[in-house]
Amino acid sequence: MTFLRFAGAVLLSINLLASRVPAAEPDDLYSSQAIVTGQGEKNRQPGFRDCLDRVLVKVSGDQRLPRLPQADALRARAGDFVASFAYRDRLAGKPIHDEQGTYDRPHDLTCRYDRKTVDDLLAGLGSRPWPAERPTFLIVLDVKRGGQAFRATADDMRDLAMRESFALGAAPLALKVTFPAAADAASLDAGGLVPSDGVLPLSGSLVWSDADLGWVATWRLRHDGETYRWVVRGVNFDEAFRVAMRGAAQILSGNGAPQ
Repeated sequence: MTFLRFAGAVLLSINLLASRVPAAEPDDLYSSQAIVTGQGEKNRQPGFRDCLDRVLVKVSGDQRLPRLPQADALRARAGDFVASFAYRDRLAGKPIHDEQGTYDRPHDLTCRYDRKTVDDLLAGLGSRPWPAERPTFLIVLDVKRGGQAFRATADDMRDLAMRESFALGAAPLALKVTFPAAADAASLDAGGLVPSDGVLPLSGSLVWSDADLGWVATWRLRHDGETYRWVVRGVNFDEAFRVAMRGAAQILSGNGAPQ
């Protein structure tokens, strides 16, 4: 079997798996989630600000928006833009063990927004929605630490924490990730793989650096005939994977190279 046929077969099998995962509904793009302490007004306002940043980035794909000077004024009124919100106790089912009852318990705060409200806010920031269907990324990840080197796969328990972390990094941007099976991983050359039916190859290396006190992550994504490369240094792997997804969203949404 030629490499291109092999690559096509791998991506086809991934597509069949990914097709069983429900795609995000359009209105799901116009919601976001933050972790807050308790359900009081004092902690709700920071949650609203966090949710606003997240939904603007999620809908547009533009990671630069929260750093714009105009964003500060929007955050000051973050609660005004929320159509509805709800809480979920992250310790539900566990006994209350503090004197304040639920005051100090962590909650997921989910904020939902009207589409026009968010689209208008984006326009005011010089941005726009990213309407394209969000892809699934085939992650070809090589990891090195000390004398150990391996490629992360879909079926090795050693890689479970990384797979889960990558999925968590993808979810806030309505993206999905998948990993190659161990039987296929060693033969994959991400540079030779081509996108297929919404599955995009994203290659990366994760190298532990004592000098940087953390991982050095290098990511590569080919899009519209151009190969993008971005690097983050001295982070845990959760942040390394968030950087991968933010960078990929920045590219695919047409908002330029990752920063």
